[in-house]
Amino acid sequence: MYDINSSWQHTCTLTESEPFELMGMNIWNYDWKNTGEKIQIKDPLYGQDYTFPVYEISNAHTSAQFAAGEFSNGVWGIYMKSH
Repeated sequence: MYDINSSWQHTCTLTESEPFELMGMNIWNYDWKNTGEKIQIKDPLYGQDYTFPVYEISNAHTSAQFAAGEFSNGVWGIYMKSH
């Protein structure tokens, strides 16, 4: 299933292992559970189309969902659902 509307917004572009926290959790320190959902986005810098999976991370207190994929080797785009 694809979410092709504008409900997902580019949050950041970062290199692999560069710290990035959601709900107090550094995403690189957790197993990313694929939700089975995918989104279609455009690279905010070059406008290239991508399809990124939606992931969920969680700990004993909270969970967070985000979409992520590599724009290039080791360079990740992170997208969050806007409310």
